[in-house]
Amino acid sequence: MNARTEWIVRMAELEIDPARIEAYTALLAEEVETSVAKEPGVLMLHAVSVNGNPERIRILEVYASQQDYEAHLQSPHFLKYKTLTGGMVKSLDLVEVDPIVMCAK
Repeated sequence: MNARTEWIVRMAELEIDPARIEAYTALLAEEVETSVAKEPGVLMLHAVSVNGNPERIRILEVYASQQDYEAHLQSPHFLKYKTLTGGMVKSLDLVEVDPIVMCAK
């Protein structure tokens, strides 16, 4: 994937209630898989946890455009995820990043 200037790239940094991590990751997996499958403008969503700290989640998000990002925020599956995980998320920081080189196989 060559980085394009119109892409919207974000890094979400989340802290999840440790007692609810299994429920959270199940909802996250459903939301990520549905978004990539159903939304052409969602180019990539990669979710990982910090090694040894499963409650510290990082999500790399890549959208084709600002319009695609805004459409994603209004999608039924994203709204379901936000509603059901609201009490599980202790903190959320969205970091705006500029793509330099992005490659996938």
